[in-house]
Amino acid sequence: MKGHPAILVSVTKGIEFETGETMSRILREHAPANRVAALSGPSFAREVALGIPTTVVCACESDGVAKTVQDFFTGRNFAFTAARTFLVSNTGGALKNIIAIGAGVSDGLGYGDNTKAGLVTRALSEMRRLGVACGAQAETFSGLSGLGDLMLTCFSKQSRNRDLGERLGRGETMAAIQASHPKLAEGYPTARSAYRLAREKNVPTPIIDEVHALLYEGKNPKQAVRDLISRAFKAED
Repeated sequence: MKGHPAILVSVTKGIEFETGETMSRILREHAPANRVAALSGPSFAREVALGIPTTVVCACESDGVAKTVQDFFTGRNFAFTAARTFLVSNTGGALKNIIAIGAGVSDGLGYGDNTKAGLVTRALSEMRRLGVACGAQAETFSGLSGLGDLMLTCFSKQSRNRDLGERLGRGETMAAIQASHPKLAEGYPTARSAYRLAREKNVPTPIIDEVHALLYEGKNPKQAVRDLISRAFKAED
């Protein structure tokens, strides 16, 4: 747009280890003269490329910027909703990758849909707690960038994060998985960042804690699930 700084659109999901910041917030800090928006939601790139109907959320602090981004990207099979929770809008998109590893572990151990449904439901509460502690609005996690993205990543066979967890559940080591898959799933580094962030914010995150123990402390998957059930499923939020 002539006369206005360029709009930068973040489509990266993660949490920086040192600062606990999401990628869109880091982008804004490094490009203060630009207007920044973030896209998040249940959207495997392959399905978008194939023209399969997809809905995501465009988060920014300006209705004008949101409309510009929506007009630029919206097509016959690619639709948007808008949100005004830019600073932490993609917290859900980052945290869900960790949960998907846990869901994959459940699959790899041969547990059924009952176990995974319970895990995902409790995980949403956990994501909400940590997100709110970082400044997000609780209702954000009931939408596309929270619940929608969480369901897609935890239940789809296309999910690299779920696949990583499944391989762990089947008994493979992290070293073997890394050797066979140089481009490791995003949830692996994010688990380390979120584990640290939860402690800084003094937020209980039993699912993130157990995934962190699996990935970085060599914890036995069956023991992790047993400990998780005893800790995380005691009471509803």
